[in-house]
Amino acid sequence: MNPDQLKKVSFAFDDTERLNWHFIPRERKGLPLRDLEGEALKAAQEFISSGLSKAGYDQTLSIMSLEEVLYLLEGGERAERRERRNPGKYYLSVFGTPSAKGKWGWRLEGHHLSLNFTLDNGEVIGSTPEFYGTNPALIDAGPERSIRVLGAEEDLARQVLKLASAEGKAAIHLDTKAPDDLRGANLPQADNTPAVGLVAGKMNPDQKKLLHDLLEEYLANMPGDVAAKRRERLMRAGFDEIHFAWWGETERNQRHYYRVQGPTFLIEYNNTQNNANHVHSYWRDLGGDFGVPVKK
Repeated sequence: MNPDQLKKVSFAFDDTERLNWHFIPRERKGLPLRDLEGEALKAAQEFISSGLSKAGYDQTLSIMSLEEVLYLLEGGERAERRERRNPGKYYLSVFGTPSAKGKWGWRLEGHHLSLNFTLDNGEVIGSTPEFYGTNPALIDAGPERSIRVLGAEEDLARQVLKLASAEGKAAIHLDTKAPDDLRGANLPQADNTPAVGLVAGKMNPDQKKLLHDLLEEYLANMPGDVAAKRRERLMRAGFDEIHFAWWGETERNQRHYYRVQGPTFLIEYNNTQNNANHVHSYWRDLGGDFGVPVKK
């Protein structure tokens, strides 16, 4: 990076900007990827991919690429659309000095994407909030030519609901009306109200398998070591203690929202906007996002 770019990308570790996360198409502090080219851009891309699994990096690129779709679909003056919907308007920020010793962190953020990492002595101690969204959620160009970037996260969850007994569905399906969005989507720490819905310990074996697969779909975005730590924590706290709840309608292309909450983590998924073709989802650490422990 040149000196101006380095100035834009660099923040003190304790700068309040580190906790100032969101996923809307707004102006941000940090260095937009569109300002980089050549070896600097290649290095930035390799840096970002180092914090994710291959699946997570592919998903990140897919979400960025949807800005081109919105540019083509939305109305308004072309230059204004190009500025608003630009796959290069994803901002890289580094908090503190990257080092094998001490604390530092980094973030990649833009429309429908917020990836936040905190490291201490070379170890990732925080990888949340982890936000992915898609608009459109479905691009349908005909048989076997559709794109659903977050499709598995929706389909697996719906099957957990559909395979429930009548009693189980009553516990899971809390309301036929879905909330309009995620809760506290830009707050530094997650909403940690008591879990609701059906607890995994009361699910049938098929539901448990689907719930496990749903968790693995989310965990697959992170590198093996980060995913393993999340998995070990949630299993130690008890898989049977994980709750699953659903709001809204129950079929594809209908407004819906679900929540998966265990003692250590929270997943929320919302598909209500644009006639249920616009997804927001995140994984939060109930022990503390940004590597900041929550006081009990």
